Amino acid sequence: MQQPDAQQIAALLPNAAPFTLDTLPGDASNRRYFRVHQGDASFILMQLAAAEGFKKSEEAVTGEVPVEELPFLNMQRYLTRAPIPVPAIVGQDMDAGLILLEDFGDRSLMAAIEGRPEEDVTALYWEAVDHLAMMQRATPLDDGCVASHRTYTEELLIWEFHHYVEYGIEARYRTLVPPDQKQVLDDYFGRIAREIASLPQVLVHRDYHSRNIMVRPSGHLGIIDFQDALMGPATYDLASLIWDPYVTLPEGVAEDLTARYWVQAPVKLDKNFPRALNLTAFQRLLKAAGRFVYIDRVKGNPKFLADVPTCLARARWLLSRHDDLAPLARTLAELDAEMGSA
Repeated sequence: MQQPDAQQIAALLPNAAPFTLDTLPGDASNRRYFRVHQGDASFILMQLAAAEGFKKSEEAVTGEVPVEELPFLNMQRYLTRAPIPVPAIVGQDMDAGLILLEDFGDRSLMAAIEGRPEEDVTALYWEAVDHLAMMQRATPLDDGCVASHRTYTEELLIWEFHHYVEYGIEARYRTLVPPDQKQVLDDYFGRIAREIASLPQVLVHRDYHSRNIMVRPSGHLGIIDFQDALMGPATYDLASLIWDPYVTLPEGVAEDLTARYWVQAPVKLDKNFPRALNLTAFQRLLKAAGRFVYIDRVKGNPKFLADVPTCLARARWLLSRHDDLAPLARTLAELDAEMGSA
């Protein structure tokens, strides 16, 4: 991908003053990011590999229909109305694949809680749960919102389980899962997917964790990386936030956040909610482990491999909470050494 053209950038800026450009670290996507400095102001420049290509989600989806604009732009508009604190769009040049955004700074929630006392961590995560509940209250969406045409179905949840098997086990260990063990996995993954898919459906960010939640200079949170949003189980974003492989929350904070969400939840929840939250987190952690290996093997980016052991350790712990899933736990332990570690 070529460096953005200076004239194209200048046309997006709010005035004609000189500017400088810094390249920012990449993520797992095909996008590139830059910080544009102009006087005392700064902006984030998003460069798309191919503007038309980004009308499709980078994640697997079901039920997607053709859209006339980038999901990022579409979701930015709907989340702004919610109102969710997402970056404002300063300018755009879709022919050049450039979008100029409000700068939320470099301080992610992950970085902000490091070394902070528990009360500070809790306060920041309370705000994250408040925004999550507000996002869910935006449901139902009208037909113009791309997320209303994409759904976390049972089929998609099973596909993500299989993504873990394909990359987290078979590619990682260079082996094939024997038919008898594959049958056990298929049976239990199907049961879990059906249980999760039966939950109330709400607007889901899909990657709601500490690296996609920024602490802005004001001290309040801002949400990024929302272009893959879709309709999905009410537990999904909360599971992503609490069982985040990138951070370890202080003991008791997870329960506190769950209780705070329960009070604000815009959908009806029942006594099985703790199990549903555990199973959703388990599914997401296995999917993430497989995805991290995929990003290494297919995209040539190994930076997420270090997070695979944490994903699997947490998935193992969650699975151990449910005796009815013991055969699945045993089979996974036989196939993946890190699912059997103490």
